[in-house]
Amino acid sequence: MSHPIPPSDAENRAEHESLGEMFKSLSTNLSTLIQQEIALAKAETAQAVQEAKQSAKDTGKGAGMLAGAGVAGHFVLLFLSIALMWGLGNLVGLAWSAVIVAVVWAVIAGILAALGKKNLNEGKQEMAEATQDPLPLTRETVTEIPETVKPSKKETR
Repeated sequence: MSHPIPPSDAENRAEHESLGEMFKSLSTNLSTLIQQEIALAKAETAQAVQEAKQSAKDTGKGAGMLAGAGVAGHFVLLFLSIALMWGLGNLVGLAWSAVIVAVVWAVIAGILAALGKKNLNEGKQEMAEATQDPLPLTRETVTEIPETVKPSKKETR
């Protein structure tokens, strides 16, 4: 005994609904889908903007504090360098001790510049990766729109 296959929901609708009702349903569903996608994009954008604002605020505070620490550290290094120069001046003469201290600071400056450039490049790369796809959920859900709603990609002859 074979049992007949029950009709699908789409077949039932095709038998009982008029073409106008089907288009009305399609229009309503498509409108709702578009509104939901727009709402999702707005929500994701607002969240990304809020995170960027907080990140910029924290970065600004940190930069200000580091600048203050840099000024204070500069004075510490200045006076320690002068003390070192005077101390070495008793051994090799004041002029040569000033040259020695200057060369030491030139080496330190070169090392710090190389490390700073490396960190800036890494930060630039991380920023590019972080801002590469700001709306991942919107992109994902748009790709899930059923094929029947998307425009045909096939050429007609």
